[in-house]
Amino acid sequence: MRQIFLDTETTGLSADQGDRVVEIGCVELFNRKLTGNNLHIYLNPGRDSHEEALKVHGLTTEFLRDKPKFEQIADEFLAFVQDAEIIIHNAAFDVGFLNVELKRAGKLPFKEHVASVVDTLAMAKEIFPGKRNSLDALCSRLEVDNSGRTLHGALLDAELLADVYINMTRGQDALLMDSGEQQEEGGSAVEGMDLSGFDLTVLLANQQELAAHTDAIQQINKASGGKAIWQETA
Repeated sequence: MRQIFLDTETTGLSADQGDRVVEIGCVELFNRKLTGNNLHIYLNPGRDSHEEALKVHGLTTEFLRDKPKFEQIADEFLAFVQDAEIIIHNAAFDVGFLNVELKRAGKLPFKEHVASVVDTLAMAKEIFPGKRNSLDALCSRLEVDNSGRTLHGALLDAELLADVYINMTRGQDALLMDSGEQQEEGGSAVEGMDLSGFDLTVLLANQQELAAHTDAIQQINKASGGKAIWQETA
């Protein structure tokens, strides 16, 4: 599967009020491995960045003055992301800005060009309910080195997001076990294992373990504001 981790930097927080994209960073993964086929573009937004935005990304009007306009790179950008699964942290923000830029360039909305969009912020909120789930917080929690992130940069943030995503989803491939006769792994056939003949011992939890489990469930339910999935399916 081809996946693109995408991040943007902008002149401010509101595309509807005229703020523009100033940087796009895309990092490609194929079958969960970095390919090195990345896309990194600085853009001339035709306006100054707000002071708070400038503190975040440090991209001055002077630096961006000789960079291309979005409409000049729109086709290159769309060709790169075409039909890929796009993974973004807080996707609504970036997609909203990209949609405005694409409309200005006479192009269809972003989701019309890609296979799907995955929001890692929404994923993180499900996995870590009640905790801070900014990219920095996830890097710290998942032991992803972000020591070089003194300023936000679209390509650096996309690279960090790729590491965060791989850590958040680690082990999922192992759950996709094929009970059939064979499966392909690394181009060679692997025999499936028949477990039906094994007599597995069942170890029951003791009272102390049951009490600890109940307490953990209550803490998770409290942190999620009573929206734990087992409450909905009970």
